[in-house]
Formats: sequence, structure tokens, C-alpha cells
Amino acid sequence: MKFTLGWLKEHLDTDADIDAIGEALTRIGLEVERIENPGEKLADFRVAKVLNAQPHPDADKLQVLSVDAGGDPLQVVCGAPNARAGMIGVFGPPGAYVPGPAFELKIAQIRGVTSHGMMCSVRELELGDAHEGIIELGEAAEGAIGVPYSDYAGLTDPVIDVAITPNRQDCMGVRGIARDLAAAGLGTLKPLTEVYAKAGGTEPVETTGDGPDIRIEDSEGCPAFYAQSVSGVGNCESPSWMKRRLAAIGQRPISALVDITNFVMNDLGRPLHVYDMAKLDGGLVARKAKPGEQVLALNEKTYALDDSMTVIADGAQVHGIGGIMGGEDSGVSDMTSDVLIECAYFDPDRIARTGQRLNIPSDARQRFERGVDPAFLEEGLAIATRLVTTLCGGTASGITRAGEPPVEKRSVAFRPDMVRTLGGIDIDTETQRAILDRLGFEIDAENTKSLVPTWRRDVTGPADLVEEVIRIHGIDQVPSTPLPRPAGVAQPTATWEQKLERKLRRAAATRGFHEAITWSFIGESEAAIFGGSNWTLANPISEDMKVMRPSLLPGLLTAAQRNLAHSEDSVRLFELGRRYIGDSEHPTLTLVMAGDAAPRSWQSGKSRGFDGYDAKAAALALLEAAGAPVSNLLVMGEAGDAWHPGRSATLRLGPKNVLATFGMLHPRVLKAVDLDVPVAAVEIFLDAIPEKRSQGFLRPAYAPAQLQAVTRDFAFLVDADLPGDALIRAVRGADKKAIVDARLFDVFTGPGVDEGKKSLAVEVTLQPGEKSFTDEELKAIGDKIVASAEKQGATLRG
Repeated sequence: MKFTLGWLKEHLDTDADIDAIGEALTRIGLEVERIENPGEKLADFRVAKVLNAQPHPDADKLQVLSVDAGGDPLQVVCGAPNARAGMIGVFGPPGAYVPGPAFELKIAQIRGVTSHGMMCSVRELELGDAHEGIIELGEAAEGAIGVPYSDYAGLTDPVIDVAITPNRQDCMGVRGIARDLAAAGLGTLKPLTEVYAKAGGTEPVETTGDGPDIRIEDSEGCPAFYAQSVSGVGNCESPSWMKRRLAAIGQRPISALVDITNFVMNDLGRPLHVYDMAKLDGGLVARKAKPGEQVLALNEKTYALDDSMTVIADGAQVHGIGGIMGGEDSGVSDMTSDVLIECAYFDPDRIARTGQRLNIPSDARQRFERGVDPAFLEEGLAIATRLVTTLCGGTASGITRAGEPPVEKRSVAFRPDMVRTLGGIDIDTETQRAILDRLGFEIDAENTKSLVPTWRRDVTGPADLVEEVIRIHGIDQVPSTPLPRPAGVAQPTATWEQKLERKLRRAAATRGFHEAITWSFIGESEAAIFGGSNWTLANPISEDMKVMRPSLLPGLLTAAQRNLAHSEDSVRLFELGRRYIGDSEHPTLTLVMAGDAAPRSWQSGKSRGFDGYDAKAAALALLEAAGAPVSNLLVMGEAGDAWHPGRSATLRLGPKNVLATFGMLHPRVLKAVDLDVPVAAVEIFLDAIPEKRSQGFLRPAYAPAQLQAVTRDFAFLVDADLPGDALIRAVRGADKKAIVDARLFDVFTGPGVDEGKKSLAVEVTLQPGEKSFTDEELKAIGDKIVASAEKQGATLRG
């Protein structure tokens, strides 16, 4: 849910600044995801006037402009077809960063003519899609020459993005959020009549004649259907205040009739729909769809319908999927003169099932499936009709009211003492009453019952009232109270699995990874990439969360993509959670690495991306932290279809027990989540790690070696396709008592090495026991190493 600070203050009388409001929103349970000021990126751009325009001497499609941006005239080369003397537009000086094409303006030579900046289009400033010409501000901007464009256009209003939980349907509009803030003491909620005073008010308009022809045949899916028509409208451009607010939250202004419905939906949480009456065949009916019916929706997609779905139709065809999306065939246009305004109440469960089946994630569906206020049909229709007549003219008909909305108020027990017993905090009864009153609840005189407002479908019992009181009073006010603990030394209760998970979390964090927690359910298409899922939810939140995840990678890749999109250069994430495969769940530690593994430096001149070796190093380090016998692990292939062939592998304890998968992910997987950089990843399967035998609570005494270790280097010629890991294992096994380590430190092909061969150089560390090695003993160990390597087809290089 997005809105601007200025928009919020239309409903909330407050002096609080953006920081105080952001902090208060999160404190009362409306988590702020981000606060952005769209004017900051346009701070360098100025309102400017073209003094004169001359043809470019060496290019037919370019002009040389003299531009007044509030100082001395500047020479600018421009290729826009609408550039001309006298026009007022937006100028970017040298040094300004143009967000659309993403480059910094510099003084440049264009076909031999110096250009000091540029005149900008809407697309170049990321204010819309238009790019046929530069912005024209009109004569009204004559007095603003040299003024920052963001100030002139009112783009300095901060945009607040709030994550609304599914139970808070009342906060799917700016007014609901303002009500919560007022209850938290950040101001006073303004009356709707004051809020809509400049838009004509909220009272019903004068009407002429009967209301439009509407009826209900599916009262279960659509209990109430109100409508009013307006004839003789002119579908003009919306006023600037409405366009600015819609554009600020990411909605493209289209026309006054369309923008009014979008504005009321976001402002008051009340979805509406407007039909062009000239495109209707008779009256409208809310009915069940017939099997085989189709509708061309406003998103230009055709949907097949069935009789479980509620639709709005006329005598000829379906014109809308009730509560989700209208139809293209009856949509309004610039030629529309007569409209029908629909304000209906649709059953939330029916909307949710229909939306999931058709996979349409519309703004209207978000609100209807959570449950809009059933008591706001009359007032919502009156506000929409008055906006239409005020902005577009026309004459309104009477109102037709089909059906009855479920407006009966529910009563729940009010028990002030439960705030202490459930919430652990003492709040006097009068303070509780005051909080609930500001939220719209009605408490009886005996303090025993509360009437729940119609916009709070989520409140069903006394515990819900406790939650409301505590979140508004402040969850941070709840004291931290330790649980009672008996005297004496507590016995350890953590299981081996719990200790392992704690150890791995610390180890991953120590290596620079940030922990993420993602959804356990994903879409079927995402699951298919990782082998599919046998666990399907009976009532999923959406089609994108329909099955239980067979891998933790989809959620982590989405998180990595989001971080990279917000200009993070290097992303290192891990999650310890459950995979759901077959008929059981499996604890898994998953890591993803994307972006820069190392930043630019004076040595390389450029950054280095993550590769499969980074993934292998992380996998081995974490397995070692988990207590796995790392020295005994085999590196083998068959990582799976989601992994890059040839750049991924598995770590196994024996040929069948896979402890981890590591390497680079397949480009097909990255494309599916819109990632355009290589990604290294690791999956460690905790249930495959063997549990150590208990050795009591004491650690073995630290006993460092008494004698200095000896290192010897060996260079072997092997087949080019022999894995280095196979040679290392053979060398280590030559003398398990004396050899404590062996590592590959050089690979060479070229002069002196036969075709199809390669040279592998191995450093072997030998640790003497009670006495130092003699020359004869070292030679004997070296002979064992060479003999063991020869079993892998290796020969000692001369």
C-alpha cells in the first residue's frame, strides 16, 4: 500500500514529520517497507524556456536552442520534434544524472556544436512512458523559470510504502491508515466532508429520473449491487492534484473517469467500476458465469469462466469479473458521454477462489478478498458520482439499490483485565476505552461489550480487542519478563539437531552471509524448476504460493534479485529452513552469492564475480563447522537440472550419501527470477550429516605436535579429465599416520606436457610423532605416495 505524506495529511491533521510517521506506522503494526522522495533524483533539473531555435548546421533532425534556465542563456542541441522558440520545458544541466537512460550529462560536442545539457522528455525523467518529444509545461510556468522542476511539479512529497498484513483490510486505503495514526496520538482524523470539500463534498448530488437497470441473480457471490448513471459527461484529463497522487504510487493517470475510480480505491479502500453505457446491451446483472463463457479483461487478456465465478453481464455478454477486473468491451474512452458507476459488495471467499483460479492479481481483488466495508456502499457511490459530475460534468440519475450488504454489527465481549493477563501490561479501563473509541469501536456503559465497526472484519473475540489496545499503546511498552527458573544448574535440553542449526547459523554469519527468512510455499512454476512439489495447499494465499517448496533457492533468489535491484553490489544470503520432498520435510542450509565477490582494486582494475570455487569453499567450511568428516568427502557430479552443467558438483560421504550441492546455477533458473548476473549457491542437507558419537561434556585436551612438520612437493602427469580431488585422496591415503594434509597448488598444460595430459602439483604435509623423520623414512613415504598416485593413472613428472 503506497501513499504520499501530503496525501496522508489530507485525512490526518498532524504536525508530525515523515520520520515520526514512519516510526509510528511500524510501531502500531503497519510495517514500513521503504520511504522514498521522488523529487530527490530530479533535484538538478530546472524549469526552462527556449528563447530561440535554429537548425543544426550539420544535421537535418537536430536544432540548436538557446535556453533560459534562470541564468545566462545556454546553448543546447536538441532532436525533439516539438522543440521551438517560446516553449517552456524541463532542462538538465551538465552534471545532472538522467534516471531514465541512466547517464550523467556532460558538456558535449554534437556534430561540431557544443551542447550544455539537454531538454528532457517524460520517459527520460521516469515520469511516464511518453518519449515522442520534450516536456511542455505551458504558459502557466512562465513565472517559474529557473525553479527546480521537482518543486514546481510537486514531486517532493515523500512516498511511503507500507506492508499491509492480510487481516488489516481497513488499511487498504489512506483513510484507514490515518485512522490508526490518529488513534496512536499522531493527530486528529479529519471528517470526510472536510477531506472532499475541494472535490465537491460527500453529499449525494441532485438527481433526475430513475436509476439504471441492474439486478442480482447470484446473491451469494454479490449480496449488494448499487449503481448510478451520469449522462452528458466529458471524459477530460484529471486535475493535477489527482494525477500527481496516482503517479506517485505508480499508477499511470489515464482519464478523469478511470482516475476517479483508482483514486477512491486507494484513498478510501473502496473499489468501483465505470461502464460506458453506449456499449451495453440492456441492463446489468450480477450472476454466475456460464461454463464456456469468456471475457476480454481490461488487461487485454481473455479469461475462460466457469459457474463458480460471479460476473457482471448485460443481455449479450460478460462485462466484468465481479470484484476483480472489468471488461475491455465496456471500458470508457475519450468519446464516452454516458456512464454507469458500479459500487458493489462481493463475497471475500468467492473473490479469493476466483482470483486464484484465474491468476489475476488486481488491486480490486486485493481489497475485496480481504473484505471491504459493507456499510460504505451508499457513501462511496455518492463520493464517486460527485467527483464525476464535478470534474466531467453531466447529470446524475437516481440510485438503484439491488440486494442488501451484510452490515449488521458484531458484538464481542470487552474484558479490560485481559490486557494484563494476555499482554502482560497494566492499562486502565478509561485509556482502553479511549483507544478503542478512536479506532471506531463502541463500548457499552458497563464496560462489558463492544460493537465492532463494519470495516474490521478481522475482530471476532475479546483477544482481538486486547491486540488493538496493546499495539496502539505500544508493544515496546510491554515489559520483558523472564520465565521462572528452578534453583540449581539447568540440564541441557537442546537436541543435536538444534545445536547443529545454531552452530551453522553462527558459522554462516561469520563468513559474511546475511540470514534471510522466505516463504515456505511458492508457485507451481517455480517448484517445477527444482523438481516439482508433492505438497499442494488446499487454500493458498495466491497462485504464487500454492505448493510447499522443494528447495530454498526460489525464495533466496527472489531476495537476491530485490537486493541487486536496490543497488547492492554484493549479495550473500543464507537461510536455514525446511524443504518438502516426497512425504517428508528435510532441514537444509542454503546459501546464494550474487554480484561482486571482490570490489575493484588497483591490482585488477575491475571487480570479480562469484564462481563455483567460492561456493565450494563455503560448503566445505560450513560442513567442517557442522562436524562432518570433510577430509573423507568425495566431489562428484549430478548436482541436478537447476545447476550449471560442468560448473557444479556434489559433496558426498560415500557414493550415495549426498551432504551438499554447490556451484553455479543454470542460466535458465536465473532467467526465471529475472536475474542477469551469475549466481553461486550451496545447499547443505543437514539430515545427511552423520551425528557424532557423544564424548561427554568435556573437550579433549589441546595437544599440539611437539616436532616441526615436513612438506614435500610432487608433480604428477595425469589424464586431462582426471579430477584433482581423486589424486589428492589417493595421496592422503598413501600413509594415513604420517600424512596430515595434501593440497593441490598448481595445474599446468603446455610445452613439455603431452596432448591429453596435464601436470598436477601437490604439496604434502608430513607430521612426525615421537621423533623426526630419517631420510630413509621420508623416501619410503614418498615411494608410497608415488605408488598410490600411479593407481589413479598418474606418473611422477621428471
